[in-house]
Amino acid sequence: MTTIEFNLEWKLKLQNRFINYAKIYSTSDPESETTPSTERQWDIANYIYEELKALGLSDVSIDEHGYIYAYVPSNLDQDNEPVVGFIAHYDTSPDFSGENVKPIIWDDYDGGDLLLNKETGFTLSPSKFESLKQYVGKTLITTDGTTLLGADDKAGVAEIVTAAEYLLAHPEIKHGRIAIGFTPDEEIGRGAHKFDVEKFGAEWAYTMDGSEAGELEYENFNAAGAVVKIHGLSVHPGYAYGKMVNAALLAAEFAKMLPENETPSTTKGFEGFFHLTDINADVSEAKLQYIIRDHDEEKFEARKKLMTDKVAEFNAQHGENTAEVEIKEQYRNMKQQFEGKMHIIDIAAQAMRDANVEPKIKAIRGGTDGAQLSYMGLPCPNIFAGGMNFHGPYEYVALETMEKAVKVIVNIAKAVKTKP
Repeated sequence: MTTIEFNLEWKLKLQNRFINYAKIYSTSDPESETTPSTERQWDIANYIYEELKALGLSDVSIDEHGYIYAYVPSNLDQDNEPVVGFIAHYDTSPDFSGENVKPIIWDDYDGGDLLLNKETGFTLSPSKFESLKQYVGKTLITTDGTTLLGADDKAGVAEIVTAAEYLLAHPEIKHGRIAIGFTPDEEIGRGAHKFDVEKFGAEWAYTMDGSEAGELEYENFNAAGAVVKIHGLSVHPGYAYGKMVNAALLAAEFAKMLPENETPSTTKGFEGFFHLTDINADVSEAKLQYIIRDHDEEKFEARKKLMTDKVAEFNAQHGENTAEVEIKEQYRNMKQQFEGKMHIIDIAAQAMRDANVEPKIKAIRGGTDGAQLSYMGLPCPNIFAGGMNFHGPYEYVALETMEKAVKVIVNIAKAVKTKP
């Protein structure tokens, strides 16, 4: 087996590539109906597209919706090998600011507190995030405490591009055709909606969108988004007696109607939840945005019904049409799509072992583009990309974990030479 030598030159390529991506403002927007949902996503999409062409990948293209496709050509003599793919998303979550990201590099982390911002005193501490303790001696990349970092999933993009560059630079590593895809709008549940599976041409693929080293996931939440709109009546407060209906107060009341112990902070493992992600309210109108999650399909359906039942109950109390709800399904649990196809998981697990990474097969308390793609005919489990504390200012990634992810990609490419 060819040993993957990832020297300082390649580590710096990976590090610099990720930082370049992280600095590009590419937050998606759930309120938008376009694809991509924000014009700013075109900045990173076009940057990646030009980079892939410059690296010499084949059949590089970008469509009118911002989906990027490219290929590492096969260097095998036979032509019966399956095409395997790797996918990541370049948008960042609207949960926290992704504008003016200023990554900080911490070489040889000593295990103590990291003062990310001297002006605000913002600190990343192992007393709050114990996961930091496993990265002593590693190179960490963090935020400056004012934005998220974007390792979800720009780390995955950087790893896939670096692995492709590595394979092109090392023709002695024999592999079949490798398909690469990058998507917009994953963070708002629409990353795979316009993905061209037929054009991609892979028999199966892997999203590089997980967290700590070793994560390998082929089971995820069933997911839906819900928007509750509440209609009030604005009257001058001096003349409001018996007339005003304050939509902002009603929104607070509605939020208390859902189970308090079924939120992200009070559930774990396979337990589902209702997550209030945003409230926009004044006296006249209020809008509450929720995500609904559950691994179990029957419980998932029950959660959606509970949401509509609570709206009906609310209207019975406050008057017909005071509130309305729209629920849109986002993705389903992909587990059943792997029946009879567990070789896809086995190949990834062995690729991790060959990179000295112990596989951690687990269910995702979330979802990836792969969940939707699996139902579109492209089985697509999820592999770690290295980011920690996603969607906020405490986000960080270890360069060494990203390096391991690159090695896993290369090992998978080496392993897939003939049809199973």
